[in-house]
Amino acid sequence: MSLNSNGIAYIPSFSLDKPAIIGAFSLQKGRFSYDPQLSYGLDLKPWIIDNWFHYKIVDRPVFEFKAGAVISAFFSEYESEDETILQAQKYLALEFIGRYKFSPTTSLAFTYLLDRGQDPGTLSGHFFNLQADKSDINLGKKGLLDAGLQLFYINYTGNEDGLFAAAYVSASLRNIPFSVFAQAIQALWSNIDPFPPFKWNVGLAYTL
Repeated sequence: MSLNSNGIAYIPSFSLDKPAIIGAFSLQKGRFSYDPQLSYGLDLKPWIIDNWFHYKIVDRPVFEFKAGAVISAFFSEYESEDETILQAQKYLALEFIGRYKFSPTTSLAFTYLLDRGQDPGTLSGHFFNLQADKSDINLGKKGLLDAGLQLFYINYTGNEDGLFAAAYVSASLRNIPFSVFAQAIQALWSNIDPFPPFKWNVGLAYTL
């Protein structure tokens, strides 16, 4: 569970542009897992509800490859003459993730997502993501640091294409379930008009 200053989506180029509460959990049985994620604004209005289903095709100590599918709902507000309407737009997507583990704390992953909007006005496209992660970096005797770098490309219907870089860092104390984190995203190239601005957030997370 996390509380952050700016909700940033699974595809980091999309954001809520205001504080958000995000919760996620995982249920696993053998190679199958159900990994939902629920995202809300501080007003408790839903933003994104994701229902992820994954299957590990390859599960080895140094390499894993899994396929996934998601049923999503993305919520937007529209103003009418006398009220605000909260509209849910449905998405279906297929995902493929390969991860190579250089060590138990260092990995490099590649993700491909085929995204398909199901309602009029929704977007469809492709998401390619290369991500390096390093966890459990010692900060003195009690502190731990996790860090990640991303290079990702989106190609969506209309002028919704771009190459982005992102970074993530999280700090915590051993045996304490709370952590503080920060995330930043910068567009390197895009035909989105206006050009995507620099995005960032900070937050507090609680992990069971």
